[in-house]
Amino acid sequence: MPRKAIEITLTTEQKQQLEKIVRSHSTERRLVERAQIILECATGKQNQEVSATLACSIPRVSKWRRRFREKGLAGLDDEPRPGKPETYGKAFRDRLLAKLEERPPEGLARWDCPTLAEVLNASHHAVWRVLKKEGVYLHRSRSWCVSTDPEFTEKAANIIGLYLNPPLNALVISVDEKPSIQILERATGFVETRDKTIVTACKSTYKRHGTLNLFAALNVATGQIKAQTTATKTREDFQGFMDLVMAQQFSI
Repeated sequence: MPRKAIEITLTTEQKQQLEKIVRSHSTERRLVERAQIILECATGKQNQEVSATLACSIPRVSKWRRRFREKGLAGLDDEPRPGKPETYGKAFRDRLLAKLEERPPEGLARWDCPTLAEVLNASHHAVWRVLKKEGVYLHRSRSWCVSTDPEFTEKAANIIGLYLNPPLNALVISVDEKPSIQILERATGFVETRDKTIVTACKSTYKRHGTLNLFAALNVATGQIKAQTTATKTREDFQGFMDLVMAQQFSI
């Protein structure tokens, strides 16, 4: 009489995680096979039946059934292999990413591959491989802005709606202010984008080291610019400038 295989019972969470692994297009093939083996075993099939269904050997099915029973999902990972420790493994990757959060050496505006390799006492190729794997582009810059206004979403939707579906005979005025002396100090850092790419970015907000303010309005239709400079930058200054713009517009 053949020996009965170890019974596998899955929790709802374990089953969901195994099914997620099987559906994934980026997971290693060997891990997908192990997840499939456990899912088949959980249906009550014996090793011979699972082997025939998945076209793999019976000892392989038995091995991963036993490993899962002993260690759960963690048992599906490869065990550490004997030999020389990995030189550029996870610890090196964590050190490199942590170093990117620090200021570069004096004289450099940003980190570069040779400098990172020198500071970390590593090869240029090792640094480049980690940066490529993590999607870090040292010389690509993007900007971001996070509003603290709790009504920002609603206000933004209203403004965007005017551009997407403007009222009949609508008047759109674009107003901007720029410092005459543009010595800007922006916060910079590494940002993870929606596609999981990590890039160098600078905030759209900045500290201005200037003494003169410039308010300007552009008439897109004619190209005419209305500009005004002020010694201060207050709400009253801006409202006064807008009054001039509107007075000029309606006097035409």
